Amino acid sequence: MDAVARLTSKGQLTVPKAIRDALELHVGDNVLFRVEGQVVVLAKTPDLLELAGSVPVPPQVRGQSWEEIREASWASQWREGEA
Repeated sequence: MDAVARLTSKGQLTVPKAIRDALELHVGDNVLFRVEGQVVVLAKTPDLLELAGSVPVPPQVRGQSWEEIREASWASQWREGEA
């Protein structure tokens, strides 16, 4: 699908309705702009609250900081790689 929008003097764009509908964009949604060469990709960013609970957290790591969990994971992978 192609759609055209005009850039205003303030650097703003209106996302055409067909694109908003295709991406299911609503007021307050965040979007991501990614530059790939001379092309820009527009994507709807996920609502992180909707992702809550989608990844199981083992009881032994609950309450640990992300840094502690990451370090333990790296150490575990390193030990497995030595075997």
